[in-house]
Amino acid sequence: MKAFIHQGPAGFAGAKYTEMPEPMAGPGQVRIRLKTAGLNRRDLRVLNLNAESGLPIILGSDGAGIVDQVGSGVEGFRQGDEVIINPTLHWLKNTPAPPANYEILGSPTHGTFAEAIVISAEQVELKPAYLSWEEAGVLPLAAVTAYRALFTRGQLQSGQTVLIPGAGGGVATYLIQFAKAAGARVVVTSRSEEKRKEARKLGADAAIPTGEEWLDALGGEKVDLVIDSVGAATFDKCLSILKPGGTLVTFGATAGDEVRVDIRSFFYGQFNLLGSTMGSREEFRDMLQFIAKHEVRPVIDSCFSLPEAEQALRRLQDTQNAGKIGLHIN
Repeated sequence: MKAFIHQGPAGFAGAKYTEMPEPMAGPGQVRIRLKTAGLNRRDLRVLNLNAESGLPIILGSDGAGIVDQVGSGVEGFRQGDEVIINPTLHWLKNTPAPPANYEILGSPTHGTFAEAIVISAEQVELKPAYLSWEEAGVLPLAAVTAYRALFTRGQLQSGQTVLIPGAGGGVATYLIQFAKAAGARVVVTSRSEEKRKEARKLGADAAIPTGEEWLDALGGEKVDLVIDSVGAATFDKCLSILKPGGTLVTFGATAGDEVRVDIRSFFYGQFNLLGSTMGSREEFRDMLQFIAKHEVRPVIDSCFSLPEAEQALRRLQDTQNAGKIGLHIN
């Protein structure tokens, strides 16, 4: 089968579109003939992380397709079922943190940038019927990340105000849609005027240029909740705009890992600082029910063919996208 893999030197030098062995479903597994896949920034990290192993790895965490082989002992699926893949491996129950054997599909296990994938039936759900193949293929990782950060960790309630720095990214786009569907007031920030406009189209109530004073732009109004993936570049500003007793949930660090905190201001503010990453199978299923109830549709920036996966990844690397980038496979 055809696949987009990484093997050898770090970065794009070790990436290639090539032939890989066709996988066969074993006990408890299904084989999925993939229709579409979605890109995540994690795929760019795998290009570097996998260099140490020397082994070929098929990239990709997101995907959707049709079951074409069912292993022994599998119940609930049959050939021809249209399904979507949950990329959070081995995390079934909703717990405060993932289990020790938690992994993400696409390294060290083979991922979705291929014509087919074999995976445990525990990691597969029926595709929401209202979603197109392109929408289903780009949904999983970013959507479950947004769902857990916003609802499980952030405990967002209707009527609250949530701030989402860095509008335009995949998770941020879902955060806007999910928060609006839940009845919250949504404020976003972005350096890009175009991405601020897109955020307003999705329902954001306010969109602030990143370089402005956020509190001034909101007329002195502070927020109940911040969901941040930027990290060091905006951390202080995120804390400064929280109401006393407010919560900051962080799930990424695109602009730096290390932050300094004025601890006195923090404890006088009675703030809550919570980490989040991905989500359990229970949360994945809850997320699918939530989007179906509210008919949330992923925002798609662009779709490429599987042989064009490198071109798609370079677009993601350059942060040119507003919404998710997908791959057409079969």
